[in-house]
Amino acid sequence: MKLDEIDLKILRLLQKDAKLTNKALSANLALSVTAVYERIKKLEKTGFIQGYVALVSKEKVDKSFVAFCHVKLVQHTQDNVKQFEREVIAIDEVLECYHLSGDYDYLLKVHVKDMESYRKFMIEKLTNLNHIGSTHSMFMINEVKHTTALNI
Repeated sequence: MKLDEIDLKILRLLQKDAKLTNKALSANLALSVTAVYERIKKLEKTGFIQGYVALVSKEKVDKSFVAFCHVKLVQHTQDNVKQFEREVIAIDEVLECYHLSGDYDYLLKVHVKDMESYRKFMIEKLTNLNHIGSTHSMFMINEVKHTTALNI
């Protein structure tokens, strides 16, 4: 599906505020409410819009300690990779996990309360996963930029 300029505007507006009503969008786009509704449904059905979320303040829920953990597997067999990925998906503290090229195999973004909580996460959860050869952790000092909006 090829997106036109109106579809792109809808996506940009919804990325800024997913709670915008169809009425508010229609006023912004000079379209009828029905036309906006149909376009949004089409964007959802075709997978351009994958879902809607509330962005929760990590400070307010006591998860402001952010660590990035590189993980290297012992062996890169298909079974090891699949098992590691299945297991890491189930760990609540891991918000993001990326399979990488380079010196390390994975990069995890971990949110916890504090350093003691991170230590507990490492000892009780991460190091209990099979096939991990080594890890390397880095800790966020300051969040300079954080966005979920894609430039489209």
